[in-house]
Amino acid sequence: MPGEPDLARVLVPQRVLILDSKTKKDALQALADCLSSAAEVKNRDDLVQAIFYREELMSTGIGMGIAVPHVRLASVTGPVMSAGICHTPITDYESLDGVSIRLIFMIAAGQHQHAEYLRLLSSLSLKFKDEKLRDALIAAPDTQSFYNVLVRRED
Repeated sequence: MPGEPDLARVLVPQRVLILDSKTKKDALQALADCLSSAAEVKNRDDLVQAIFYREELMSTGIGMGIAVPHVRLASVTGPVMSAGICHTPITDYESLDGVSIRLIFMIAAGQHQHAEYLRLLSSLSLKFKDEKLRDALIAAPDTQSFYNVLVRRED
C-alpha cells in the first residue's frame, strides 16, 4: 500500500521484548525504558511521563489482546517503536473489549510528525485485524522470530 510505513524502519529486533510483567504499569515501564534506547528519543523521562499520562487519559488497549501506547513529543526526532509479547496476559490493562493484553506496541514520534504518526497507527490497526498474524506473533518463541513475522508481513 503506497505511503504505508515500513515497520523495519521504526522497529529493530533489539526493541522487541518478551515481557514477564504482570501489570500494565510494569509492562509500560519496560517498553518505555527499551524505547528510550533509540537514538531518536532524546529524553527518557519525557517519554516515560508522556506514556503514563496518555494512558491516564484513556486506555490504549485497542482490543483483540493488543495495546498501542503512543505519544508525540518535542524530544523525539523521528517515529520509533518498541514491542512486547506477554506470554502471561496482562489483565489490568482495561482494554476497550475487556480482553487481556498479549501484544503491546509502543510508538513515539516527534511533535510535528503528525502524518507519519497517524500512518503508523493506522497501519498497525489494519495489520492486527488479521487473526493469523496476531496468533503467530503471540506464539513466537523468541524476539527475533516475532520481529521476522511482523516485518515479513510488510508488502
